[in-house]
Amino acid sequence: MGAGADWRAAPREDRRSGLSQQRKCVGPVLRKTCFSVCVATAGFVLLLGVSLLYLPDPYKPEQFVPEEKHAVTLLIWTHPFGRYRKLPNCSALYQIGGCTLTDDVHVYPQADAVVIHHRDVATGTADLPPEPRPLEQKWVWMNYESPSHTSGLWRFEGVYNLTMTYRTDSDIFLPYGYLLPRGSKTEGLNDRFAHPLLAPSRSHLLRPRLVAWIISNWSESHARVALYHQLRRYIRVDVFGRAGRPLPEDSGGSVVRLVGRYQFYLALENSQHTDYITEKLWNAVRAGAVPVVLGPSRQNYERFLPPEAFIHVDDFPTVRGLARYLLMLRRNPARLKRHLDWRGDYSLHQPAFWAEHYCTVCRAVRRTRGRADSVQDLTRWFHS
Repeated sequence: MGAGADWRAAPREDRRSGLSQQRKCVGPVLRKTCFSVCVATAGFVLLLGVSLLYLPDPYKPEQFVPEEKHAVTLLIWTHPFGRYRKLPNCSALYQIGGCTLTDDVHVYPQADAVVIHHRDVATGTADLPPEPRPLEQKWVWMNYESPSHTSGLWRFEGVYNLTMTYRTDSDIFLPYGYLLPRGSKTEGLNDRFAHPLLAPSRSHLLRPRLVAWIISNWSESHARVALYHQLRRYIRVDVFGRAGRPLPEDSGGSVVRLVGRYQFYLALENSQHTDYITEKLWNAVRAGAVPVVLGPSRQNYERFLPPEAFIHVDDFPTVRGLARYLLMLRRNPARLKRHLDWRGDYSLHQPAFWAEHYCTVCRAVRRTRGRADSVQDLTRWFHS
């Protein structure tokens, strides 16, 4: 998992009282010298070590507490997007005990907490649970869409007690992916699901294909589509997905296997917001391709992975400059290697939707018994 300045969330009482923290984005800076890259890398490693002391709920070793003493019942109010999934056994999968998960709405009066997926209640697919809620019951707002694709927030001011999102300042934080230093205690907690990242070999550096992009949601209003139109003027970009060619049969439908044939992958988000860094980036990392990213600022990305691990489009004054840099790296494997050498020190964990999310909520609820304050400024905070 990445690290950076001000890793820990702003004090919860500030957000509850409506004083949401406004983050100042620092303009991306192109690292032009070996010295600056080394300094940035050293800073990442140092801050990563510090941040491990303050890891969010999913990553902390859980102190032993008798399960019967703090056992909780967690009600999944709706399966996200109406797609049923079998509920996980948190103890067997994630060593999180004392959790009973259910999707039986008749258990509502006895539930310690209720997980509510925003899209389902915002679109009217489902109603909120009935009021008045049972005493000390927590309602958890769960949302993994960006603010640009999250509607109707104003309707839920003061409704929820806890937030769960990809944002580092959520009450319950679980990102789309994170790095684990090899050999750390944290890696040991997650090694069942972690993917060791291999240092680059010669064949790795000489992959036959240049740039891939997989996209399903194509909109001419998106910045990523405008970028693609410009980039293809200078280099070839192979486009796959519903908006491009089907994934080839010999890839077995695997995005990671397909991307593994390319030197670079366009990890372009559909909108640019704080901490909104999705599986696009992590699929490229797992596949061993260097991600070319469009999303939040470089500074924001560096909270999640080393500075040389990705190429930010804002590092270049023009798209032509970006294309020329990619072509230069293709001709110079030694330079390309600098973007991949960090890999041997880490493993990658990509949380499973939605099993790990439910178990993470359950752990957080166990640790915060008693009625929580309500979230009064949900809209302002999420759009900050």
